[in-house]
Amino acid sequence: MREEYTLETVDIPTLYNIMLEKQRNGYRLAQICATAFEGYNELIYSVAKEYKFENYKVILPIDTEITTISDFFPSAMLYENEMKELHDVKIKSINPDYNNKFFRIKKKAPFKKEVKDAVKVIKKEEVAE
Repeated sequence: MREEYTLETVDIPTLYNIMLEKQRNGYRLAQICATAFEGYNELIYSVAKEYKFENYKVILPIDTEITTISDFFPSAMLYENEMKELHDVKIKSINPDYNNKFFRIKKKAPFKKEVKDAVKVIKKEEVAE
């Protein structure tokens, strides 16, 4: 027996359709992970069935909204509330939505990375040795 593992980058509407199809075919939600980058978040949705593990990655610009999948994967609300609170991911219709009261944290969206206006790229040749 050998485990299968896939990672596919998809757009938001495709992700929603895939997640609905996977739920209907008996997959379970394994996890949703967010990673912050400057100006965007990378979200990875993982589903599993038997020894098959599938991952779907979405590149989400900072202020782009995504729809919840908690309607058909109820456990998704835990991951989605976490992403909303820690990364400031805009997620529509989480059920239930803890409205940024999921964690007791001092700083709003501590993992969010804003786009920096004044970034100077220095070429290796310009660096004095």
